[in-house]
Amino acid sequence: MDRIRQFADVVVRAGINVQPGQGVILRTDTAHLEIARAVVEAAYAAGAAWVEPLWSDGRIRRSAVDHASLETLTASRGWALQRIREWSDQGIASISLLGDPDPHVLDGADPAKAAAFPAEESRLMREAVLGRLRWTAVGAPNPGWARQVFGEPDTERLWEAVGTAMRLDSADPVGEWRRRSATLAERGAALDALELTSVRYTSGGTDLTVGLIPGCRWIGGGMVDAAGVAYLPNIPTEEVFTSPDRRTAEGVIQVTKPLVLNGRLVLGLRLEFSGGRIVAVSAESGADIVEAQLETDPGARYLGEVSLVDAESRIAKAGIVFHNTLFDENAACHVAWGGSFPFAAAGGLEMSPAEREAIGLNQSAVHTDVVIGGEGITVTGTGPKGTVDIIRDDAWVL
Repeated sequence: MDRIRQFADVVVRAGINVQPGQGVILRTDTAHLEIARAVVEAAYAAGAAWVEPLWSDGRIRRSAVDHASLETLTASRGWALQRIREWSDQGIASISLLGDPDPHVLDGADPAKAAAFPAEESRLMREAVLGRLRWTAVGAPNPGWARQVFGEPDTERLWEAVGTAMRLDSADPVGEWRRRSATLAERGAALDALELTSVRYTSGGTDLTVGLIPGCRWIGGGMVDAAGVAYLPNIPTEEVFTSPDRRTAEGVIQVTKPLVLNGRLVLGLRLEFSGGRIVAVSAESGADIVEAQLETDPGARYLGEVSLVDAESRIAKAGIVFHNTLFDENAACHVAWGGSFPFAAAGGLEMSPAEREAIGLNQSAVHTDVVIGGEGITVTGTGPKGTVDIIRDDAWVL
C-alpha cells in the first residue's frame, strides 16, 4: 500500500498537478480498482473539489462489440457531448490509468466493430485536453498486464519494473520528474534553434523522411496550461516530440515493439508511406485491426506526431517489453498516425480546423503511437544550417 500511495502521489502532484477546488475525472479499468482508490484519495488530499471515476471493462466492451450494431457503437450521444463541454468550461483535470488486463479480449470479434467508437465524442474530448484541460496518462500494474509481460501474473515483478520507469525508486520521485522534465525541455529548445524542415529515421527496417511545419515547436517533458499550471501529460515520459506536415511522409517503417490496439495484439507491423499517407500495411498478426482503425476517418492514415527518444530512457533501461504503448513508446523513437497536436504549431490552438489543415496539421479522431527505434536507430534533421545528427545508434548526440 505504501508503494501504491507513492504512485498516486506522483500521478496527482507531478502528473496532473491538481489545484485546490478543481474537478477531476479518472478514466480507469475495473482491474485498477485498488490503485484508482488511492489516486482518488490523493486527489482529494491535494484539494480536488470532486473526483468522478469513469469505468471501463474489457468483457463489457466485448459484449457491446458482439451485440450492438456498428451504427450504435459509432454514434455520439448528446448528453456525452454536453458533459465534455462542461468539463472544458470548468477547467477540470483528466487522469487516465492504463495497463490492459486482457489484450486478447476482442480476439475473433468483427475488426470494424472492435475499432469503432463515437468519433465526435473522441474529437471533442481531444480538443478539450489539447486546448483547455490538464491531463495525464499513467500505467497501472495488474495481473493481466503482468501476464503479457512475463508470461505469468507476477504483479510484484511488474511493480518493480514500473517503479524503475516512473522513478518511484528515488527518495523524491516528484522532484526527479521535475528535473527530468527540465532536461527534455532543454532538448526541445535545442531542436527549435535548428529550425528544421525535415527529419529522417533510419535503421534495419525503417527509412522514413517526414517534413516539418515551419515554426513548429519541439515539446519535451512537461507542459503549462493556460493558467500557468505545470503538468506532465504522460508518466513516464522520455520523449521530445512535434507534429509534422501530414502531407510529407515518405518511406517505410518497421515497428519494433508490440502494439495493443482496441483489445488486440499487433506484432511485426510494417507500414509504407507515400505522399504522407499510409498506403500499405503488413504484420505477423493484427494487420486487420490496424486497417480497420485506418479507415476510421480521412485523417487516420496520416501522421500526427514524430518523436525522439534515446537509450538513456528509464524505460529502455528496464530492459523489458511492457506491451503498453505509454511505456514502450518512451523506450525508443516513435511516430503516431492520426490527430496532430495543435499546440506544436505557432498559434495552432487559435486556428480553425481549416487553417490547421492548410498549414499541414492532421485532424483525426484517432492517435496511435508505434515504436520504430531502439538499437541501431539514427535520426538526422535537415534545415537552413544543413543536416545534423540528432540520434546516432540510439544515443543522443545533438
